[in-house]
Amino acid sequence: MENGEKLTSEERVEKLEAKLGTSISGERSLMLAALTHKSYVNEHRDGGAHNERLEFLGDAVVDLAISHRLMERFPRATEGELSKLRALLVNEDSLARVARAAGLGELLLLGRGEEMTGGREKSSVLADALEAVIGAVYLAGGLPRVMELVDRHFGEALAGVAEGRNGLDHKTLLQEGAQERLRMSPRYRVVAESGPDHDKTFEVEVLLGEEPYARASGKSKKEAEQQAARLALQRLAENDPAK
Repeated sequence: MENGEKLTSEERVEKLEAKLGTSISGERSLMLAALTHKSYVNEHRDGGAHNERLEFLGDAVVDLAISHRLMERFPRATEGELSKLRALLVNEDSLARVARAAGLGELLLLGRGEEMTGGREKSSVLADALEAVIGAVYLAGGLPRVMELVDRHFGEALAGVAEGRNGLDHKTLLQEGAQERLRMSPRYRVVAESGPDHDKTFEVEVLLGEEPYARASGKSKKEAEQQAARLALQRLAENDPAK
């Protein structure tokens, strides 16, 4: 792995911008600070600012950006459901995963001790650095630039929660609930498709027996099925005679 110490400040920021797919002209000191761990500043008098203040800001900004995208994707979700989905996306492991995919670790400025103990691969260090980078992007380019970053680097994770791949699998819950209460399995069918091939929206209906039980849309069939299952679960709970 390339050691960040061998890069000049200019090269470090240029590589970061290339990895992020964005350019922050005129604010390169912010981006450099975002990559600077406190341990580095403690060992270098001229180490500049470390990233803890930017991390503090970025923590709030990434919550806002992810919340925005979740509300768009799940217009009928409750506050509780949205909070659970956000928790799947904004946590140390998930943020570190995004940071690793972007190759952030090799660009960090770390103190010798942190370097020797594998700081470039530590989830806590990577997650904090990613939040700091997002904080810097927010200060330099505002929320629109942050949203571009989120769409580019969190897009797969957002699709994952929409399709139930990240721990909130409504289809499995509906299968179990329908078998237990109604002694039948749900069936799904696509009832409509709209939009161009590269940006389709699918509308899916879930049936219990012969009755259409719920209908929802999504950017993939799996996402639409998950949302239809979620609505069917709500209806199943409302009709539960035990309540």
